[in-house]
Amino acid sequence: MNGSALGARLRAGDRTAAPAALNLLETRTARIEAAALVSAAGDGAGHIVGVTGPPGVGKSTLLSALLREWRSRERSIAVLAVDPSSKRSGGALLGDRARIEHDPADRDVFIRSMAAGERLGGLAPATRAAAQALCTAFDVVVIETVGVGQSETDVAEAADTVVVVVQPGSGDALQFLKAGIMEVPDVLVVTKADLGATARRAEHDLRAALGALGARAVPVLPVSALRPTTGIAELADALDAHRAGLDLAAARTRARRLAALADFVHEHGERGLRSLGGRRAATRWLAEQDPALDVPELLRRLERSVGH
Repeated sequence: MNGSALGARLRAGDRTAAPAALNLLETRTARIEAAALVSAAGDGAGHIVGVTGPPGVGKSTLLSALLREWRSRERSIAVLAVDPSSKRSGGALLGDRARIEHDPADRDVFIRSMAAGERLGGLAPATRAAAQALCTAFDVVVIETVGVGQSETDVAEAADTVVVVVQPGSGDALQFLKAGIMEVPDVLVVTKADLGATARRAEHDLRAALGALGARAVPVLPVSALRPTTGIAELADALDAHRAGLDLAAARTRARRLAALADFVHEHGERGLRSLGGRRAATRWLAEQDPALDVPELLRRLERSVGH
């Protein structure tokens, strides 16, 4: 099936089109059809949630609990799990993320691993397009990344709401502060709240750090994904509250422009970016474009502007 037809199916709410749409978007030789899919899907109203944090912090366990909470609220969910790539095959190392618990027969839940390609921990080349397309058919689209530096910035550009996950006693909070990552999250989650005093200390340290930095108000939520869970409903509420405060049209326009720039850099590298005058100049140029332009058209205009 061609890209336009798949995009139209997603736009009509046909979630069974998701696997074929992802296959097309990940096919590097199908650029024209992929662009047609994204254009036909258009802007969706689904909530794009980025979830990032260090390896082993418990993101998959947290997402399993969040999926159950969202399904209890009758939300449909797509999860794009961005995994490090296999050097041999180029595919995602961890397959389809079987460790995220869900009912395989539930047609309102779709989980797909995407290989990160050359950028360990960053977004796969097709992830932004996939999130944009799937949010026309699903209520929530989750982008899960392994937080190793680049991914926090990448996911902040692609998601409506960014969740940074830390675990108590790991020193992650201090590392995030040193890296300037406190500017990224819309919600901070401290996992393993069942550890008691250790988890409370991590929560206190994060709140104190945010205050010392004069950072914007960011909820810091202790959660435990062990059954019975703690804090999962509150986390879902906090995500809803952040989404309710967004100018969705402006968020979608910004995401499209950043996606076009990311696609341009992926195609043409840093040399191509320099030909645009650097990232800041390219961002200013994009801000002057018609807000209604989709990613493929923005990319075409970027390429024409440097003679590609």
